[in-house]
Amino acid sequence: MAVRFRDRSEAGALLAARLRERVRPPAVVLALPRGGVPVGLEIAKALGCPLDLVMVRKVGAPDQPELALGAVANGEQPERVVNAEVMRLTGAGEDYFAQASARELEEIGRRRERYLAGRRPAPVQGRTAIVVDDGVATGASMRAALRAVRRKRPERVVLAVPVAPPDTLARLREEADEVVCLATPSWFSAVGQFYEDFSQTSDEDVVAALRAAPPSEEESE
Repeated sequence: MAVRFRDRSEAGALLAARLRERVRPPAVVLALPRGGVPVGLEIAKALGCPLDLVMVRKVGAPDQPELALGAVANGEQPERVVNAEVMRLTGAGEDYFAQASARELEEIGRRRERYLAGRRPAPVQGRTAIVVDDGVATGASMRAALRAVRRKRPERVVLAVPVAPPDTLARLREEADEVVCLATPSWFSAVGQFYEDFSQTSDEDVVAALRAAPPSEEESE
């Protein structure tokens, strides 16, 4: 196999080295929990910028929850991305997608409160927003995340991932001002195949990473 990261922290450190040459402050790292958070922590520490979350949930198909109809990201105006082909193949209608999206947004709200416990969001407007995950497969969740971040009016949106298939990455380039990806293998089954240690990131890991990251200006005052 051409590329294999030891773990998410190593992947984050390698991404940080690439980003250090390209990103000028002020910047903020926005990670997709849970797996994107340890990657994002290494970038935030290397660049000396705050770490926050962009909360996204997959919307599963009827009776096939692992099959993504699309994804939803929270915000003042929730961002929804629909996989029209999967909708057609499964026969899921707009009403189903709307109801399923509403359930996922409720779950996002619960998780964000668990992770952040009332902590104020890191500022994004006018900054370079670095959107991070541990890898991208189909790209539905990342597309929703990038669009949700764009609504916050950053100066630039940078997509940073350790690994992604070339076709997915090509589609995501439309959503970001810049893309930094360490590996684009042509044979791609799942993100986990490119890691020696792909053990699950826990809720406690997410909370600890947020505490370990550099504070935002508001927190340091």
